Amino acid sequence: MKIRIGYGLGTRNATNDHDRFTALVDGLERNGFDSLWLSERLSGDCPDPLVGMAYAVGRTAKLKVGMSVMVLPGRNPVVLAKSLASLDRLSGGRLLPAFGLGVADSAEHQAFGVEANQRGGWFNEALPLMRRLWSEDDVTHEGKRFTIRDVTIRPKPLQEPLEVWLGGISPLELKRVGRLSDGWLPSFCTPAQVAEARTVIEQVAAEHEREIDPGHYGALIPYRTTQSAIPEAMQVILNKRNPDARPEEIIPSKDGIEKTIGRFVDVGFSKFVLIPTVEPDDWDAELDEVAAIVKPLET
Repeated sequence: MKIRIGYGLGTRNATNDHDRFTALVDGLERNGFDSLWLSERLSGDCPDPLVGMAYAVGRTAKLKVGMSVMVLPGRNPVVLAKSLASLDRLSGGRLLPAFGLGVADSAEHQAFGVEANQRGGWFNEALPLMRRLWSEDDVTHEGKRFTIRDVTIRPKPLQEPLEVWLGGISPLELKRVGRLSDGWLPSFCTPAQVAEARTVIEQVAAEHEREIDPGHYGALIPYRTTQSAIPEAMQVILNKRNPDARPEEIIPSKDGIEKTIGRFVDVGFSKFVLIPTVEPDDWDAELDEVAAIVKPLET
């Protein structure tokens, strides 16, 4: 089982200008991190994932890029399929696409133009259509939301297939992962919770005559850059997402990252994305320090 460790930014971040974003990208490449993951929030301070990923792969030779996650409902799946296929080719096959329904926020729903109760249906129709566009020519589709006839997207992605990751841990989200995903990357979960949820995913996948690669199970791990308390904004998210969990188990200190990853590895998970709860003033120093902790864990 290949353990790979990437790094991500949340939605409330200051790394959204040239100098700081460049320092982050260069530091990840220099330290040999597997990947950079960018979150999406139209009303947040985070950079647009497509723009940020394009900049990152243009500046690096090995760093992979992914979305944690990109909102699919509200986007034209044909146009997005073209953009992501182009990014995968121009990056040399370094794209890790990951999609979601979007945050439960009425302002965000309004911005994307999709009502909350329509997001699931949009997602379930759009993602399979994008997969067809990445692998087939002359695609015809007649659905509730999209109708196309004899549409071909070129160039095709370099990766065959272009594998899609999903997150989430609610019952509906787990079923969607089993039906549609090639990998699972949840957040704010304990190892015990993800181990139990994985059985649901694998059962649903088998019911749909699918199988998810055992090496494609991972977790986002927020961590404290100092020994200080968990930031209030992060505590609010934790209380909403996983109120019964011990905060220190979900959001370790920097010194606790190794132990936390080890506990996930013990239940068969091997892909990880670290996200700082508070961004450092100096990305070079922070990434050098974190790399010294986590790089020996990779196999």
